[in-house]
Amino acid sequence: MMRFATLIKNPADWMKGAGPHSEIVMTSRVRLARNLRGFPFPGFSQERQRIELLERARPVVEGLPEMQDGYSEDYTDLSKIRKQVLVERHLVSREHAARSSGCAVVVDRKQSISIMINEEDHFRIQGIRPGLNLTSAYEVVDRVDTELEGLLPYAFDTKLGYLTACPTNLGTGMRASVMLHLPALVLTDQINPVIKAVGKIGLAVRGLYGEGTEALGNLFQISNQHTLGEAEPEIIAQIEKVIEGVVRSEVTARAKLKEDHQTMLRDQVGRAFAILRYAHILTSKEALNLLSMLRLGADLDLVGNCDRSLIDMLLLEIQPAHLQLNAARELSPEERDCMRAEITRARLQSIDGPGSFPPSISTPGGPPPPPHDE
Repeated sequence: MMRFATLIKNPADWMKGAGPHSEIVMTSRVRLARNLRGFPFPGFSQERQRIELLERARPVVEGLPEMQDGYSEDYTDLSKIRKQVLVERHLVSREHAARSSGCAVVVDRKQSISIMINEEDHFRIQGIRPGLNLTSAYEVVDRVDTELEGLLPYAFDTKLGYLTACPTNLGTGMRASVMLHLPALVLTDQINPVIKAVGKIGLAVRGLYGEGTEALGNLFQISNQHTLGEAEPEIIAQIEKVIEGVVRSEVTARAKLKEDHQTMLRDQVGRAFAILRYAHILTSKEALNLLSMLRLGADLDLVGNCDRSLIDMLLLEIQPAHLQLNAARELSPEERDCMRAEITRARLQSIDGPGSFPPSISTPGGPPPPPHDE
């Protein structure tokens, strides 16, 4: 199997790939919750029962064709920092990373599929793709799920569907979500109406790391809430239709910003670039929000020689656990802020800042320029 160092050294396919609407939709994820007959749910089981299930199921998961030569680790052999790195890479959930004995994760070589064993359910099977590509993500997890169901006895009821620890997952056990970068809707104060409209049709809007987390860096997760009474393709088609609408709203907001508020836009992007390029202390929240502005600047051709994937990789590299893994030791918050700034300065050396572009002469409809001192 693959070593942890090899897994981290190679960026995941979804980190470097470009999918549909990838300037706005960063990733599409589908996860399935599954349980085995004859075992209590993990939250209701004793440690020996979780270990027994793990010993039975892990070799089967590792043996799936998609997981050949992948990464597999028992949590008792994994440090706190390494588990947090997996959370930051969206390969495991925060809740799963907080557990230890009787838990494990198996990841394929491309980091497109991960299977958590003994999370809230016995299995959480996740597929992740770049851009708006929920259908492709579902096809992958559906194939893995079918193979696994042929080898292990799932807990399934002909009337209710797949039985899960939480009733909200009952039925398909499927949660489909997309990660969106929506800086223009935030800058134009249109984000709250969009979130309300999405909520009214039964979808949930969350932050960067899912339920209960803040929407840092103008990153929002939108996912389905209902898993019962609808087939998986119907749920995915509904979400993709809604996301297409959100993408159109963000595109319109970006065009309006560029046309009507060009000075403000250049100011925001220029400030972000200057701070990121020259700061020596960067908190995580500040860095994420500034990188969001720089990503917007790159998408709108306000920043030269800037590959969007460089910013996306940087968003990952400056996360707390990645910094500590890089330093090979635990870092204090102050040390992390200094190291985050150092890495950011180094990565942005090759980028031409907005100042190298011709300045805007007029800003019709935009905010007035700041007053002069004299």
